[in-house]
Amino acid sequence: MDFKQIAKEVLLIESAELQRAAQNIDNSISKAVEIISKSKGKLIVTGVGKSGLVGAKIAATLASTGTSSFFLHPTEAMHGDLGMISSGDVVLAISYSGESAELIQILPHLKRFDIPLIAMANNESSTLASYSDVFLDISIDKEACPLDTAPTSSTTLTMAIGDALAVCLMKNVNFTKSDFASFHPGGSLGKKLFIKVDDLMQKEDLPIVQKDTSLKDAVIVMSAGRLGNAIILENEKVIGLLSDGDLRRYMMNDSFCLDTKVQDIATLNPKYVDDKNLLASDALKIIEDNKIQLLLILNKDKTLYGVLHIHKLVEAGIK
Repeated sequence: MDFKQIAKEVLLIESAELQRAAQNIDNSISKAVEIISKSKGKLIVTGVGKSGLVGAKIAATLASTGTSSFFLHPTEAMHGDLGMISSGDVVLAISYSGESAELIQILPHLKRFDIPLIAMANNESSTLASYSDVFLDISIDKEACPLDTAPTSSTTLTMAIGDALAVCLMKNVNFTKSDFASFHPGGSLGKKLFIKVDDLMQKEDLPIVQKDTSLKDAVIVMSAGRLGNAIILENEKVIGLLSDGDLRRYMMNDSFCLDTKVQDIATLNPKYVDDKNLLASDALKIIEDNKIQLLLILNKDKTLYGVLHIHKLVEAGIK
């Protein structure tokens, strides 16, 4: 059996349904965005079975992109959780047939409290659609299932319509990366947009030497500092950096001498930044672009504020 071909056919069938839906999209999506945007409450997503599973994902996507939202199972709603829906909220109800019994049962209660209802179903004449203020069509011509019965293309389309709704709402409020990171402070994007140089840099016990320090003494300070570098000062201002690479290159020189002044072999005017609030992700780019391991953080007058080592960025998960 050619499973590669079967998988290809599934993807082609589902993509064809998405293309068809894209061609048939109408102003109902605009009406849904308007209702949700004007509401002062939450967007509650509800559905049964596969529609419920897709609905939970849609609610999660909405919540993470700036629309206060959660999923409510219709059965739980009928046994007390209906109180989670209050005036000012909007309900997004999903049922492919539009006739799911558990879902239909809660509709009269929603209308009794004048809760706006957005319906996602395959039939505008269905019971669910008849109760709705806005109908979003999720009808398909063919399921990807060989029996044309198991929800495959239909669930893919439903999820895609949910994504489209979420993106429309994001654009409507100009939702930014920084906003997204606010909802994902523990994720990689949150780290990129929130962790600053000042949060990670080392400010104490720094390996500092003066410009006329001997190489012998500088190596002792460098080893104790465990940063692979020694920072060179003159009149409290940074003028250079002695790295492991500088030291190795000088050791290969025939004139190698431990009494040599450290400023004579160090990297003068090393790379630095003078903004402690620089994003850690931007600092990492500077480190990578300049092929260095240690980035100096200086004050505006070039006095030393701290240092940021690449290992600290890696440990913090900055990428």
